[in-house]
Amino acid sequence: MNIRMVLLTSAAALAAASSPVFAADAIVAAEPEPVEYVRVCDAYGTGYFYIPGTETCLKIGGYLRFEVYGGPNQKGTSDWNARTRAQVQFTAKSDTEYGPLTGVIVLRNNGDNASTTSTLDSAYIDIAGLRAGLFYSWWDDDLSGEPDVLSSYQTLHNSFRYQYESGDFYAGVSVDELEDGAEKGALNADGSPGTRTGSNDVGIAAAIGGKAGVVSYQLIGGYDTDTEEGAIRGMLFADIGPGTLGLAGVYASGINSYYDESEWTIAAEYALKATDKFTFTPTVQYFGDYGHNATNTDFASGDAWKVGVTLDYQIVDNLYAKATVSYLDPKHDDDVTTGFFRLQRAF
Repeated sequence: MNIRMVLLTSAAALAAASSPVFAADAIVAAEPEPVEYVRVCDAYGTGYFYIPGTETCLKIGGYLRFEVYGGPNQKGTSDWNARTRAQVQFTAKSDTEYGPLTGVIVLRNNGDNASTTSTLDSAYIDIAGLRAGLFYSWWDDDLSGEPDVLSSYQTLHNSFRYQYESGDFYAGVSVDELEDGAEKGALNADGSPGTRTGSNDVGIAAAIGGKAGVVSYQLIGGYDTDTEEGAIRGMLFADIGPGTLGLAGVYASGINSYYDESEWTIAAEYALKATDKFTFTPTVQYFGDYGHNATNTDFASGDAWKVGVTLDYQIVDNLYAKATVSYLDPKHDDDVTTGFFRLQRAF
């Protein structure tokens, strides 16, 4: 490169450096999008937050549970079995002209061995006292201890329900699909009572309940249109001394999907709050005409007794331990002792 070319290049560079920069030539960085941080929603209690960009409040909760069960044939021919459960619940709420609109999804995963089983435990829509979806019926309520049997084995149904609430009083009626319910005359290959197949699977249930001072109560009934049998149940709790007394009674006209353990039963417990963290609950229950007859068309004749005790202990906040053991003595069968130990972390 000769000296003339060097001079021309240098002059051009100086001219460019000294030239004004016009706005049309400027490179302007784009303004960042405003960030909407998660806001706490306190309209429906603790734990809710607004879904960004909406007026819907969301709450996420659940628990982790580890259990060890003991008793005859808990897993095949084994007298004990361990299992783990993980459950998460999503609750969404928003205001409407009819009151809060609620949606609930509960997902559950049970790990009994290396293989796990995932289920949709509940999923329903609730507004103005109307609820539709998959949810537990009033029959799922029971005494605070574990040994009592106050409902049939399946209390989760696809249902449509209306419940009226006013202060400490409520009343409601529901229409339930009873696909997993009991069926008279149906027997499994091993002779145990079977479940229904090919029927209409419709049930009607009703409930009233509430609280008056230190006493809370509930009266419910259910009618199984396929077996044409029904059951009623009353339950009462009263704060007495350092604990709570619980009483319950059930009567069933015959084998049905709401209660088919016995023709009738009464149960009592006392949940003694020994300390702020420890509760001791003994339970006793008597069954009249316990179990099903050989053809599964009616209840068997003969009674049964069941006694048990449940221990609940709060280790730290959100970490709980539970241990329970029960003894069942039926008139026409062998007596049996069962129980379990549970650790549960709630969040």
